[in-house]
Amino acid sequence: MQTTPYTVSSERYARCIEASRRIRWDIDRDVIRGRRMDVTKKFLPDGLSRADTLDFLGTGEKRLLSQVQGLTYAHMFGLVERYIGAKVLELSRDHVLGDQVALEALVRFTDEELKHQELFRRIGAMTAEDLPDGYVFLPMANDVAKAVLSKSTWAVLALTCHIELFSQAHYRQSIDPDTELSELWKDVFMFHWKEESQHAILDELEWRREDAKITPEQRDAAVTDLIELVGAVDGILQVQAAADTDYFLRVCKRLFDADEVTRVRDTVLAAYRWQYILSGAQHEHFQKVLGELVTEAQMQRIGAALAPLAA
Repeated sequence: MQTTPYTVSSERYARCIEASRRIRWDIDRDVIRGRRMDVTKKFLPDGLSRADTLDFLGTGEKRLLSQVQGLTYAHMFGLVERYIGAKVLELSRDHVLGDQVALEALVRFTDEELKHQELFRRIGAMTAEDLPDGYVFLPMANDVAKAVLSKSTWAVLALTCHIELFSQAHYRQSIDPDTELSELWKDVFMFHWKEESQHAILDELEWRREDAKITPEQRDAAVTDLIELVGAVDGILQVQAAADTDYFLRVCKRLFDADEVTRVRDTVLAAYRWQYILSGAQHEHFQKVLGELVTEAQMQRIGAALAPLAA
């Protein structure tokens, strides 16, 4: 657990600004480029969708399941970036009359998150047009953002750092190596990854800065907030996984027996829990930072909360 005051030099923020300027991209010019999703190919790789584990599905059905999950994946990133942009804008106020380099870095962060929201809105609408009618994304972005932002800044930054880290891991480990994905879908997450790489650094800087300001009692309450946020995320995943499973089974236009239906439901929920919670919680760097900020007892509390999701 951290015991010394945490200070950040302007140089670390400046490096994020330099990277932001260098990799800056435009939605139409660089990402979409007049293309549409290739629905003859997968959207999510098997390592994320787990569609390949359902041996009773045909090749086309496994591809469709990856596409349904991919559409939800785009919507989920648009959802979380609503609260992230609002929180980073709030944090930037701490630097308004102070470190102007840090201020610029966070303003750029906010601007990029707004761009990502637009990208995922457009990709979601485009993809829905190419899939069978009936898909629905149930969580409401503003309602989720209000619920998240009601928690302590420490907990919100912990959740955000976890999200930014797993988005990078998903791209590097699963999306980038897969040659069977839709080229446009793959490019969306390549460009997203480029900017999220800087965001994860800024998340950690601000999380550590916040941690240095609070008391042990406040930190313990923040750990409770983080556990509650993870539980809320899981609640969203359970609802959306059920909706996505119902949609998939309906548009397949064939009958599945009771065991097969159960296996699809369980697989989709397990895939979502891995995608949005466990892959971030188990990320090596997230574990390192969290371990430096909390006590062993607090770490055990977090682990106990995650255990049922990994079962």
